Amino acid sequence: MTEFEKLIDGYRRFHANYFIADEQQLFAELSQGQKPSTLVIACSDSRVDPAIVMDCKPGDLFVVRNVANLVPPYEQGGGYHGVSAALEFGVCALGVEHIVVLGHRQCGGIKALFEGIPEGLPGEFITPWVNMARRAEQRVNADFPHLSAADKLCQCEMAAIIVSLDNLRTFPWIKSRLDSGKIKLHGWYFDIMNGAMLNYDQDTLTYKALT
Repeated sequence: MTEFEKLIDGYRRFHANYFIADEQQLFAELSQGQKPSTLVIACSDSRVDPAIVMDCKPGDLFVVRNVANLVPPYEQGGGYHGVSAALEFGVCALGVEHIVVLGHRQCGGIKALFEGIPEGLPGEFITPWVNMARRAEQRVNADFPHLSAADKLCQCEMAAIIVSLDNLRTFPWIKSRLDSGKIKLHGWYFDIMNGAMLNYDQDTLTYKALT
């Protein structure tokens, strides 16, 4: 069986589980609309699927995925705003109560920010995109000059999550909901090497084990 054929076989299992077996009621309800309580901004990396990492069912999460799980600052006009459009819909239309920025170890996008684009990769779009988190790279180099390159990269991955959390607060309709207690922001860091999940504590400005 080829890798692509595995996808087709997987769809067959999905269809059997959710449209034929005991879970068919779930999609009968979801066909009437979605009401997820949590919006997740995750990386496009194939190893970090938020629905799998959090063991969620269809309808549980409203997910935005991009290179390095980055959130741009609020701005009007010019260009295309895919992440901002998803945020607007999730927050203003769906009324999510939580936004999770889910970063991870061995992130290729953050590595491109920290070490430069790999040889042979044009970087036409990746470079300006990851440069959005340039201050994370600058902060890590200033605060941890003696760390190894691998440890600096981990610190940069975590610092980039904080940049995205800061950028989320620049959206007026997110800030107003934060001020009124209608929404909460979370920064999570998933270590794909040992399965640990760290949560950014915004009171102590440190990462702590989620569980």
